[in-house]
Amino acid sequence: MPPQFRYSPKPALEPVPGCEWASKMVLNPAIVKDPDSDTLHMLFRATGPWPQKRREGCQDPYPIFLGYAKSEDNGETWDADFSRPALAPAVSLAEEDIYTTDIHGNRVRDYANGCIEDPRIFPVEGQYYVSVACRMFPPGPYWLADQNPPVFTKYEYVPDWTASGEDMFHQVARANDTVTVLYRLDLNKLKEQRYEEAFTYVCPLTEGHVSDNRDVFLFPEKMNIGGTPQYVMLHRPMKPKPFDPAVSTPSIFLAAAPRLEDFASPRAVHTLMATGIFDWEENRIGASWPPLPLSGGEWLIAYHGKKDVHFGYTQSFMIVKEEEGAFPKVIHRCPDRLMYAQQDWEMPSDYPTPCLFTTAGIIVDGELIMSYGAADQKVGIAWVNFGELVEHIRGFDAEGRKLG
Repeated sequence: MPPQFRYSPKPALEPVPGCEWASKMVLNPAIVKDPDSDTLHMLFRATGPWPQKRREGCQDPYPIFLGYAKSEDNGETWDADFSRPALAPAVSLAEEDIYTTDIHGNRVRDYANGCIEDPRIFPVEGQYYVSVACRMFPPGPYWLADQNPPVFTKYEYVPDWTASGEDMFHQVARANDTVTVLYRLDLNKLKEQRYEEAFTYVCPLTEGHVSDNRDVFLFPEKMNIGGTPQYVMLHRPMKPKPFDPAVSTPSIFLAAAPRLEDFASPRAVHTLMATGIFDWEENRIGASWPPLPLSGGEWLIAYHGKKDVHFGYTQSFMIVKEEEGAFPKVIHRCPDRLMYAQQDWEMPSDYPTPCLFTTAGIIVDGELIMSYGAADQKVGIAWVNFGELVEHIRGFDAEGRKLG
């Protein structure tokens, strides 16, 4: 029998009327447990209309911000700081202003200039990092693209100068596609709400001119790939063919690189980890949050699948195993939709697509605590016994066939 999941009976967080940066949507949260206490820390995605940056003839832009919240009761209740964002995009429109300073003190292009979305928190070699899906420029009310008839606002704030060059920066700016960016996180400064000191821009992790790319995060330690210790990253390109010509739908890929800065370059090596094989995965699959270690080189991978606009997003799990000198391989995969929108408050409003989208999972006292976005507008929390979940996933082979 599948393990029993417990869900928030009401939103853990939701939009706040009058909060200019979080009045429309509060969703897709990352969580991490404080190493020195029982406190859980959260970074959540939020947006609201931003009329101070409105262009004549356009609708209000909707930059996307990260906010901070904490819980003292294992995620049952959350105290959020809506006084100001924890991390905000600069929303510059002039070409000469779209720069930031990276971790090495270099002046580099700022791929997080317009939107900072869908955070994932994870350790790498003992240091916390945050990966975020970023756009160069904010869209207008982007959810209107899913209405009938659709209204597309992705390009409303793309400046004319983006057409003047063919280098990678201009291509990404012109397309306004997603580039995943890595920040180093100082958890102590975050929890002290010293936000300006908590985040350090490291580098882009994906190449936006190759594909819009989301659901990106790393394993915590290097692995031996091809005889060399390398960082290993999961990612989900919207256009998979540049990474594997045989793959036609967005799927989960692995990448290896000797340095973090090498992932967004031809020096990274990529391989397909998993593609959709069940009916509820027909449109796409992607990893949901950073891998959790099991034993013997095995890792639990949470992932999501989407069938279509009506069936929506659902969550399941697989287990991968490290292989000496090669990328990890899937050894167990659950064929069932284990988590999906069911409660009234999780149902769509602005979006037609049912969506329960987990973006973090941590283990506390044998319980897996997961945070999720619901209806692309609110935050929920789910709990399940970790051992029972893993035992259930082990009951299937790599293709989702029942064992025994």
